[in-house]
Amino acid sequence: MDVRFPSVSGAPAAATAAGAAGAPLVSPQASPQAGRAGFAGALQEALQTVSKLQEDSATLQRQFQLGTGQVSLEQTMVAMQSSQVAFQAALTVRNRLVAAYTDIMNMPV
Repeated sequence: MDVRFPSVSGAPAAATAAGAAGAPLVSPQASPQAGRAGFAGALQEALQTVSKLQEDSATLQRQFQLGTGQVSLEQTMVAMQSSQVAFQAALTVRNRLVAAYTDIMNMPV
């Protein structure tokens, strides 16, 4: 599974400059909605990657079964395994999110 995170190369320099000047360390871009969009965006991108891997795997399987000769068994098996690993990782993340939600909902108020 290929999960990419945006780089934060400029963040430490901006934080030290703001901290030295006595200004708050919160930038205008660091709003609560930006954090939600970041997590939701990363989750959506990961799910789209899993979906793409599964589609590619199915396409390679079909081509191999039809005997077009353009796809080898090794390519097909590697694609199937990588899509399976990606799906299992996404399923694990989903299960942990559901467990965290359940724990929060069961907390006494």
